[in-house]
Amino acid sequence: MTPEPTTDATVPRDVIDCADEPIRIPGSVQPHGVLLSVVAGTTRVVVASRSVREHLGRDAEDVVGLALEELFGASWPEDGLAALDAVEPRTVDVVLPDGGRRSFDLLAHASDDLVVLELEPRRPVPADQSVRARAALRGLQAAGTEDALTSELARAVRAVTGFDRVMVYRFDAAWNGTVVAEDAAPDIGLDPYLGLRFPASDIPAQARALYTSQWLRSIPDARYTPSPLVPPLRPSGEPVDLSGSALRSVSPVHLQYLANMGVEASMSVSLITRGVLWGLVACHHYRGPHFPTAGQRGTAEFLGRTASVLLEGWQNRNQYLDSLALTATAGDLARLVTAHDRRPVAALTGDDAVLDLVDGATGAAVRLQGRTALVGRTPAAEDVTALLTGLWADRTRTTVVSDALGAALPGSDVAERVRETASGILAVPVASGAPDDALVWFKPEVLTEVRWAGDPTDKGLEATPEGLRLTPRASFATYVEQVRGTSTPWNPLEVAAAEQLAATVGEVLVRRSAEDARLAGALQQIVLTTRPPTPAGYALASRYTPSGQDVVGGDWFDVTALPDGRLVVMIGDVAGHGIGKAAITAQLRNALRAYLVDTGSVAAAIARLGRLVAELVPGELATIGAVELDPATGRLVAASAGHLPALVRRATGTELLDGARGPALGLGLAADLDVHETTLGSGDSVVLFTDGLVEQRGEAMSASLRALVANAEAAPADADGLVDALLAGAPRSDDDVTLVALHRIG
Repeated sequence: MTPEPTTDATVPRDVIDCADEPIRIPGSVQPHGVLLSVVAGTTRVVVASRSVREHLGRDAEDVVGLALEELFGASWPEDGLAALDAVEPRTVDVVLPDGGRRSFDLLAHASDDLVVLELEPRRPVPADQSVRARAALRGLQAAGTEDALTSELARAVRAVTGFDRVMVYRFDAAWNGTVVAEDAAPDIGLDPYLGLRFPASDIPAQARALYTSQWLRSIPDARYTPSPLVPPLRPSGEPVDLSGSALRSVSPVHLQYLANMGVEASMSVSLITRGVLWGLVACHHYRGPHFPTAGQRGTAEFLGRTASVLLEGWQNRNQYLDSLALTATAGDLARLVTAHDRRPVAALTGDDAVLDLVDGATGAAVRLQGRTALVGRTPAAEDVTALLTGLWADRTRTTVVSDALGAALPGSDVAERVRETASGILAVPVASGAPDDALVWFKPEVLTEVRWAGDPTDKGLEATPEGLRLTPRASFATYVEQVRGTSTPWNPLEVAAAEQLAATVGEVLVRRSAEDARLAGALQQIVLTTRPPTPAGYALASRYTPSGQDVVGGDWFDVTALPDGRLVVMIGDVAGHGIGKAAITAQLRNALRAYLVDTGSVAAAIARLGRLVAELVPGELATIGAVELDPATGRLVAASAGHLPALVRRATGTELLDGARGPALGLGLAADLDVHETTLGSGDSVVLFTDGLVEQRGEAMSASLRALVANAEAAPADADGLVDALLAGAPRSDDDVTLVALHRIG
């Protein structure tokens, strides 16, 4: 019947596909040989192929039950089954019922609880067989490149076996195969297959598994009628596993596939590197059946094994050289990050350093501790965020590697939008950093023209006794497909190097965090009050968060008790970060304490401090905010030198004490400070804070202060709850943050 064209999308669920066929237990063999099975440890035949009639002159039913010694007579080896091999054939002579003799090549292998013997009629060995084999081996050894090796392999196997066409077929990551070398008889007008791609469905997974375990597969007559096994089951009641059988009958779909190609005999030799199927040597014959001898097949297998060893050697050598270069680059990046642990983003992105790690990447994104930096040609920052959110939305945050971003994010409009710059993506999370920290590399779209051996989607359906069967495509004419949305593949070594770099960055962040904690402790003692005096009836709470760039910032606060019982709470900020700024803040705090005791007025003390800064540390800029409290009455006097206003939270509402104004310290202005007077009632709180609590890029300060007031009104009434709520509701900032709250209990 003529197959009806179909596609994968229209195939009914109950259709028989080659990928689903029981190819390990077909229940039959190719009829050019004989299969006999005995239970291990015995020599009595329990299963025979029907083809014994043609080759041994006996019916299969008569052979079952015979001892091998009786069947083979004098040619049976003295040491029996132990003398037989699964690879090297042994010559045996069988006496036929009519008294004649016939020579066979005999192989044997174990299969479950059976020993399977296979006999093929012995054929004359070509006189120059060994000469051709040695010449072929020398040719393979002389090949200096992979292309030269595969070309020589195709030529050598055809010379040894006599097939009309021999191709070397290499698998890609998706198990599609491309013909990378071809040698064909010049006198029969074959269309070349060199460069054509064959879809993975041509050799399904279970067939590839057999090719990995069995190096050679031969079908000398693709028009054969299968020879069934008698009985069909082994003594245990299960089918005979013919995975290791040279005579194993092949899938009807595969036979039709060969027929559609015009192939009448075929043979394949596996190419295996590092235990994985690299490709196949595919041999086709078009001028009737073709029966290479056991010696010819053995030579072809030897050449395939030799080529596999050479290919693996080149892979190992190239991997070694690549790893040396990657190790050097990765080491340079690791040293950069370690040396600049306060600014890892700048270290990785300076001079586009991070791009040096991945060949072919034209853009990268570094996301660390809330900061994102883009390098080279990348999607927009908001698209990078959307991509990573989509990639990690439904999975654990592990490395994502894709050379077809659209396939990794099906239906994503972002993936389609960024196709030109990010058809390929390598995203590695930084596990020890913030929840969204990651190192990301992008590869651009590479428009690809794929030449298929026939339309890979063009299949057919035909009725069989077992039901509808999926048939292979009937045409192998070149079919050209334009592939979009893909990039060049990612090198596994580079992926591993990227993961190691991310791990190094994470370790640096952890070490820096630990160092920050130690420095923060030291800073608390240098510029922050650790045991502030707190009058009866009041509670005081403070919080300090280091800068995202440097743990030693310019923030400080102090609480000083005056001789008359009043309490002064102060907060300040020196422009900049580092140990030098911390030293200045310590000087300012100590000087202000002295002036407070001397003047008894917070406004007068701050004014004198302004003159001191202008004279002793010119060029420095600092701000101070302070409140002076009479604990008995709750009278509060606020003053400020360029600082943000203090906040008073009451049960009736929240206000900013913005009546306290004055120029920042270091400006050289001698104007008197304005003060703001109010009363702190029972249950009220006053909060002083630095600008890191409210600064937000792109947001007006007035809007940030309104948000702060709203947060304060919704916060718990106690001092600790208030400062924690204000800190939690603050925008993310690279600046250090300090806040102090004084709460009147009753």
